[in-house]
Amino acid sequence: MKLAPATKLLTLPLTAALAGVLALGTAPAQAASDTRVSTAFSLPGAKIYPEGIAADARTGTVYVGSYADGTVYRTRPGHRTAEVFLPAGTDGRDTANGLFVDDRGRLWVTDSTTGVAVYDTRTGTRLAHFEVTGGEPFFVNDLTVTPDGTAYLSDSVRAVVYRVTPAQLATGSGPLEAAYDLSDRLTPSPAGSFPLNGIVADPAGRYLLTVDMTAGDLHRIDLRTGALSRVALSGGDLKAADGLHLSPGGVLRVAHNTTNTLTRWQLTPDGTRARLTRTLTDPGLQIPTTLTRTAGRTLIVRSQFDQGGPMNPGHGTPTTFTIASTRAL
Repeated sequence: MKLAPATKLLTLPLTAALAGVLALGTAPAQAASDTRVSTAFSLPGAKIYPEGIAADARTGTVYVGSYADGTVYRTRPGHRTAEVFLPAGTDGRDTANGLFVDDRGRLWVTDSTTGVAVYDTRTGTRLAHFEVTGGEPFFVNDLTVTPDGTAYLSDSVRAVVYRVTPAQLATGSGPLEAAYDLSDRLTPSPAGSFPLNGIVADPAGRYLLTVDMTAGDLHRIDLRTGALSRVALSGGDLKAADGLHLSPGGVLRVAHNTTNTLTRWQLTPDGTRARLTRTLTDPGLQIPTTLTRTAGRTLIVRSQFDQGGPMNPGHGTPTTFTIASTRAL
């Protein structure tokens, strides 16, 4: 049974009570100013509360998903306003909280209440869909796709990572099956929290990284051996870390939602250690949920979840929803 939209907004892992304990640890922060963050483009509509973002490396087109109703927006290079690509409720989708465009130009969209669907970016046709089985509770959050075409998705409630292989994708539908269980490896967190969040894949396909936003830990999954380990962090932690982006060369960029912060980390070649190299904190980020890279800049989702949204329902009024841009991180 799917969660009703109102219920979903109340169960998102970003509550006002949790926000008070999600402060970043000490780190060699660099001074930030409002001039470092600008607006890349705006999203049409009221109270859409965007969460996911993905860039198509082949075309430069950027896709953004609405957590509130599942709308997926599209912005082509040079445009200042997005257009609706997949309307709210398409294929029964209630949310669009994790997005990824794979090397073949297919758009993957997670719905936290069901699973994941895959779309043709030229036509908007749904190519495949996979759903969680075994009953509630679950919360399919973010996803990444490895060079061999395998998708991995994090579940913030069950603390597992699901997998969809190319062979499964070719069948067009099926259950989401857990490939890795991190439930007994996470630091104990307060009841009702949603620790497991963003997930990225090493560009060489050797490992995955997924973040525990409550404890501030980064977990490594070895795709060759299946071994699970904790990345050694130096200079700070990953509390309130929501979305991740990993670039070639081991540069990890992170959006920390409740602290309006972006951080950049340098990974060792094997991905077992990470050092904080830059911090940017700016209230103009408006509760950043995730980020992506395109055309030499970082694009960040300004969710405004605290303005009448899932962090603070019924209180506050959002401004126009926009995607931020910075070259400073």
